[in-house]
Amino acid sequence: MSRGLSVKHAGASGQTMASGCRFGIVVSRFNPAITEGLLAGAGEVLRAAGVSDDDVVVLRVPGAFEIPQAALGLARGGDIDAVICLGCLIKGDTMHFEYIASAATEGIMRAALDTGVPMTLGVLTTLTEGQAVARSAPGPDNKGREAAVAAVEMVHVLGRARGNR
Repeated sequence: MSRGLSVKHAGASGQTMASGCRFGIVVSRFNPAITEGLLAGAGEVLRAAGVSDDDVVVLRVPGAFEIPQAALGLARGGDIDAVICLGCLIKGDTMHFEYIASAATEGIMRAALDTGVPMTLGVLTTLTEGQAVARSAPGPDNKGREAAVAAVEMVHVLGRARGNR
């Protein structure tokens, strides 16, 4: 984990650099107009943090329900420092939304706790398509960006906790 990585805070802004770190991104293919926007936002943050495109593994899965298993597989591979989980669930008329949202969220957390590899939740759970579009559009409110920022920061936090600086 975190072999030879350079993770450091760059001043008071709290921006964290992560050159030499490897990140996995698991992104759902369901609601692609939304999830591709989340993926673009995450990619921007990782590049800004000094992460090479060669140090990012992107796995595409059918839907949000499959995200935890793919994230667990990436983490167990041993050479990923953090996993960013991206998807989109838009509430419909049945309970399906609640079941899938709960399973995805709990599965991602369990995979992170079981492996010790940070995993961030960029799975939107919105009431309307408009809310999903707003949260996946380019700019500072993009939730893919937020998930990537959290992943970079958690690599730093856990590196310090483990005695790596």
